[in-house]
Amino acid sequence: MMRRVQVASAVARQTQRRGPAANFVRAMSAAGGADDAQRRLDDMLTQLMIKVDKLEKAVLASSAASPAASAPADAPKKPVVPLGKSPRGFVDFHRKPEPYRPSKIRLQDWSEINSVGHDDPSEQKRQAARCMDCGTPFCQTHTGCPINNLIPEWNDLVLNDQWLEAIDRLHKTNNFPEFTGRVCPAPCEGACVAGLIDEPVTIKNMEYAIVERAWKEGWIQPRMVPEEDRSGKKIAVIGSGPAGLAAADQLNQLGHTVTVMEREDKVGGLLYYGIPNPKLDKRTVDRRVDLLRQEGIVFETNVEVGVNRDAEELRSQYDAVVLAVGATKPRLLSCPGGDLKGVYPAMEFLTANQKDLKLDDKGFFRNQWTNELISAEGKNVVVIGGGDTGTDCIGTSLRHFCKSLVNLELMPQNPTARDAKVNPWPLYPKVHKLDYGHEENVTAFGSDPRQYSVQTKRLLDDGKGNVKGVVTVGVEFKNGAFQEIPGTEQTIPADLVLLAMGFVSPEENLINALSLDADERGNIKAEYGEYTTPVPGVFAAGDCRRGQSLVVWAINEGRGAAEAVDKFLMSDESASAQQM
Repeated sequence: MMRRVQVASAVARQTQRRGPAANFVRAMSAAGGADDAQRRLDDMLTQLMIKVDKLEKAVLASSAASPAASAPADAPKKPVVPLGKSPRGFVDFHRKPEPYRPSKIRLQDWSEINSVGHDDPSEQKRQAARCMDCGTPFCQTHTGCPINNLIPEWNDLVLNDQWLEAIDRLHKTNNFPEFTGRVCPAPCEGACVAGLIDEPVTIKNMEYAIVERAWKEGWIQPRMVPEEDRSGKKIAVIGSGPAGLAAADQLNQLGHTVTVMEREDKVGGLLYYGIPNPKLDKRTVDRRVDLLRQEGIVFETNVEVGVNRDAEELRSQYDAVVLAVGATKPRLLSCPGGDLKGVYPAMEFLTANQKDLKLDDKGFFRNQWTNELISAEGKNVVVIGGGDTGTDCIGTSLRHFCKSLVNLELMPQNPTARDAKVNPWPLYPKVHKLDYGHEENVTAFGSDPRQYSVQTKRLLDDGKGNVKGVVTVGVEFKNGAFQEIPGTEQTIPADLVLLAMGFVSPEENLINALSLDADERGNIKAEYGEYTTPVPGVFAAGDCRRGQSLVVWAINEGRGAAEAVDKFLMSDESASAQQM
């Protein structure tokens, strides 16, 4: 009991600057009574927790005294409420996230790194019990989940063995939980109230467990729209990444006829060729795409609008066009030697590797070592830039059996714990982490590959136009700019340099072909919250509109764009747009 009171008080102290309690404390503080305000707030919470305890005991005593009094003998039995179904779950159970496969083993293959566990119902229920069912669930709002997943609700459903209802609740907000359950950095966990004084709930693992169980049980089936409910409206979605697929899924379920066009030979965009197989098995992508195809969505591959498909002709053939082409233009090095052979944008390297992988007769992905592969085998690799893409380059290079690997980051190393003064809850915690690629480098070479606060000055030529080294210098941030630190210059051997410094904008050919406007960053200019471009009937969503971001944000954008398109099609605007 006292533990829960202490926890509640700790939460109150951490949230002094937010919500109704914040207004109360500010008012008292202004009057010179901040300490009194805090004491009164703590007393209120203490009394609340005492009442919760009394109510819980009364309910349990009542049910134990006359278990059959509240229902007839032939009534169906209610599920037994497991240990932890109370406000005590976050006290009684420790966070236990699903571990990755051991790095020594996973370095030998291209199978998913997290394909262990997730199938222990008793442990999943314990983890679900840690959810505090907060009055204001920050995990699903504001800085938490961008698609507002109903996290406390499906945690409660898992706790009560209602898995079918859990996947239904999950699909209400998330079209593709099997993607986010694998690759999302989980801002929801960063905003979890339990994380204020303890470890956050394992929300990402729970999402993965729910959707994979649903696939395994056969609960995810095609949702067919009856022909009589079809609107007769035709929509083209350009790009089959998470934003495009989410928009297509939503629009199809609204009764419109949807065609998705993809310039690559496989459907999935970033999901298929941008994210390595160890993070997201391509059979997982194919499984969902096959379902969408069964539901009536048409997919066309090897189609690049503005190149082998006329953009204006496309506009005339469809009632609306949704652009979801991503932000694929990479940020390149501006220093001398940036154009040497052996220097590649990260996505070019990752895409070439994914295309080279084929399934063998045992169901494992293997490299074919074709000429198209950008191989790191036996090479000194330097990855410039951190983040998820940099980590993916590290993991891929290690699986090629590179000779050495160094990862250069311009920014300083993050602190090991959240600094509440500059990075307060519920913002995403900017803390030092050891991601899968870094852990694998420790296994392969004995150390973390990252060097912080370094800037690339130039790349060295071997005399034949090939890169042979990277010259760097240490930097510090002063007076609003990075400044070199004298005496810190070093040369790092390099046969392969991978640029993982982010993406600038979408490519210009489609913008020009449709006579669209670009904003100051080069992204497609579209009305915020409406997704409408100045060209009637043309909408933009995802990274091509907002700039590079997360898969979960792309899903959010796709869903929002679909709503805007449906509103447009069902109004008089679409008829006038067709005439322009």
